[in-house]
Amino acid sequence: MPQTQGRRPVLGVLGGLGPMSSVYFYEMLTTHTPARRDQDHLDIILSSRASTPDRTAYILGESEEDPFATMERDAEMLVQYGATLLAIPCNTAHYFYDRLARSLPVPILNMVRLTVQRAKAGGCKRLGILATTGTVDSHTYQRMCKAEGLDCVLPSAQHQRGLMEIIYGQIKRGQPADMAAFAAIAEDLRAAGCERAVLGCTELSLIKRDQQLTDPFFLDSTEVLAKEALLACGITPVGF
Repeated sequence: MPQTQGRRPVLGVLGGLGPMSSVYFYEMLTTHTPARRDQDHLDIILSSRASTPDRTAYILGESEEDPFATMERDAEMLVQYGATLLAIPCNTAHYFYDRLARSLPVPILNMVRLTVQRAKAGGCKRLGILATTGTVDSHTYQRMCKAEGLDCVLPSAQHQRGLMEIIYGQIKRGQPADMAAFAAIAEDLRAAGCERAVLGCTELSLIKRDQQLTDPFFLDSTEVLAKEALLACGITPVGF
């Protein structure tokens, strides 16, 4: 593994947003590393602050609890512990990305930018956005798509409510996702001319894992972040 400023790279993961998604991200990093022994794996420091105030509720004005202070404190602790690069496996939390990046002395991978760039590199010109209402209303993906020259399409208001039920009412509660509802939302994006749809919430990545979604229509933002984190730390991933 290449050295970073004379040191072995250390990935700090600002997790817990939500917890199972962080577990899956860590598992993905491990699974896709070509290792013959423990020491071939990436050095990772994981913070899983599940008590971080809800990002969507704050963005939508439904809560006055600002998650930023918690995120910033934990990110600083990761750096103090030796992290040379940070990843945040939560799309909605990227609402705070610019502010957080300015406050830290190490780089942070931008999950949203990397995912949109991956879509563009694959020839996608119109991208469907499956994400929390916090991510949608903050235009996090829309701005990035515009910057990369991609059209983007959002679910209808009714389907967005249904998607939030899948994320908050089902997956975050450890319940199975309503796959019929999910398929109907995705089908509307196909009908609107989307060549791909981003799983722009890490809870939706769990649907791909649990339901074994192999349809290339779905672009998994967690997979993108995991692959790019390994590459950024000098590891050539396998199995993606």
